[in-house]
Amino acid sequence: MAQPATDTILPIPQVDQPTGHPREHKPKLYILDYGAGNVRSLANSIKKLGYEFEWIEDDSDFDKAEKLIFPGVGAFSQAMESLRSSGRFDSLLEYIKSGKPYFGICIGMQVLFESSEETLPEPIKGLGVINHPIRKFSSRDDSLLKGKKTVPHMGWNNTWKAWSTTSSESDETPKVMLDGEDYYFVHSYAALIDPSTSISDSNSPIKDFAYTLSRYGSEIYVSSVKKDNVFATQFHPEKSGPAGLDLLRRWLEASPQSLSAPSSTSASTSSPKTWQPTNPNPSTQRKGGNGLTKRIVACLDVRSNDQGDLVVTKGDQYDVREKSSEDGDNKVRNLGKPVELSQRYYLEGADEIAFLNITSFRSSALLDQPMLDVVRNAAETVFVPLTIGGGIKDTVDPDGTPRSALEVAGAYFRSGADKVSIGSEAVIAVEQLLQRERDGVEPVLSGKTGIETISRGYGNQAVVVSIDPKRVYVDTINPNWKEDFPKHHLDSLIVGDEATSRTASEERGKAWWYQCTISGGRDVRDIDVVQLAKGVERLGAGEILLNSVDRDGSGKGFDLDLVNLVKNAVSIPVVSSSGAGSPDDFIEVFQKTETEAALAAGIFHRKEVGIDQVKERLEKEGLPVRRCGLNTI
Repeated sequence: MAQPATDTILPIPQVDQPTGHPREHKPKLYILDYGAGNVRSLANSIKKLGYEFEWIEDDSDFDKAEKLIFPGVGAFSQAMESLRSSGRFDSLLEYIKSGKPYFGICIGMQVLFESSEETLPEPIKGLGVINHPIRKFSSRDDSLLKGKKTVPHMGWNNTWKAWSTTSSESDETPKVMLDGEDYYFVHSYAALIDPSTSISDSNSPIKDFAYTLSRYGSEIYVSSVKKDNVFATQFHPEKSGPAGLDLLRRWLEASPQSLSAPSSTSASTSSPKTWQPTNPNPSTQRKGGNGLTKRIVACLDVRSNDQGDLVVTKGDQYDVREKSSEDGDNKVRNLGKPVELSQRYYLEGADEIAFLNITSFRSSALLDQPMLDVVRNAAETVFVPLTIGGGIKDTVDPDGTPRSALEVAGAYFRSGADKVSIGSEAVIAVEQLLQRERDGVEPVLSGKTGIETISRGYGNQAVVVSIDPKRVYVDTINPNWKEDFPKHHLDSLIVGDEATSRTASEERGKAWWYQCTISGGRDVRDIDVVQLAKGVERLGAGEILLNSVDRDGSGKGFDLDLVNLVKNAVSIPVVSSSGAGSPDDFIEVFQKTETEAALAAGIFHRKEVGIDQVKERLEKEGLPVRRCGLNTI
């Protein structure tokens, strides 16, 4: 495949084809890879379902294809630039016009639209199949608590049919999506519609394509389109667990003729249909809130043990070695093998899985083949989002070859990761940002940090920043202690008498601020958690993984004061971590903070608490969680 001239494009991954399915018995399936993001997961999904595919390598492949899938994540502008510079724009448009089945995923759906406001003031032109713009979600939302919501829209949301019909649902042939399932979304821009406008009475082209709708806060958007040979989803079926695999299977099983037939679900058909701008049957848990479920994330801290094998471990305030042993040798705590544990958590219903390599790739991330293999192998059987952290930074190989953070991240995306997590390097980057700001240097954003380069190439939803703060207690004996407290850290100050965490009774009369650490909590920096959180959002991070050095391994529950500080400071999603010891801790953090997700490690590894047990308790409290009645493939 001719690649566009941009350093965010990486080679198409080699994925073994399944055997035992003669090609002549199935339509020729091709995947168009424009070179960015995690396409391996889609390839793995198709392989898991027992189908063959080939990559589009030149224009002649469009003629050979009897079905085409165009997946993508990241930036609309990157996708369109790639299509044009590689000469694929016209070939793709001609394929769609030919009437052969097309399946677009995420960016593969958005490129069908007329334009995107991603690069205002000059919108970027798309393929123009659907004459409707792609616009950004608003972070202001008066329908929600505190009047705001996070952007990107990240997590599990449900869908409903855009059009109701008086005929039986069985009339839809082929039916590619089941009703009532949750799917995984991750995007900042969408095909937004005005729910107060009657699309059915308008001349809007979207009415002929809108297949399902979804809600994010008060905003309604088109979550899938379907008309004749065109089908596309804003969500990622390859990351949507059994529900997503079922959707893929239905589309793959259907004949090209049935997929290319005139749609029975569009407004242009003669059968009576009614526009449904709101969900006609919302669950009790979904009637309020922003529409997303509460995410439960399983985290696997991975490092080499003393024999050199990669194992899953868990620390107590970041110490991963056993306190004592019979032979006096404090070995690395071994709680299992990373790939096997990730498969277990997927089967148990984890909404996301994070691998954090705390060995930190001592030599070179790109030479760390065992960790790359962990991601590749996990991605073959785990069909929910995967995050990889550790060593995502500018490095130099032992032979002197420089490696950029963008290159390292790209290798992990192509191996099967959906997001990369950046830790210590994010602290240094924000320190430099704040220093440039104090010095009056322009531009304040250098554009060279790992956060900036990766988010620019792959989208901010692909960049997670892992923050490791610790409490620093203040001497409050002096009645004027507040006047002496450093003014630049006031935003992170907590007075114990006003604390909300479960341990508040132990904190009366105390005060503390949250200082950020690097190098796995070993070194402290003169930057607080609010400064860091705001800084990484400015640099382009799409999510924050919020740890607590003090609560790590304690089982005392999440640090609610810490979570609320960060949630109030930023407009991007936050994953709360450290301190979970029971299902009640998850209930508490979701009820008393606005966190989007909660993460645990040790209690899941040791089977002290099960993921399903947590979700059952959340459901009983009226909190929305992802459930799927389909068998796991």
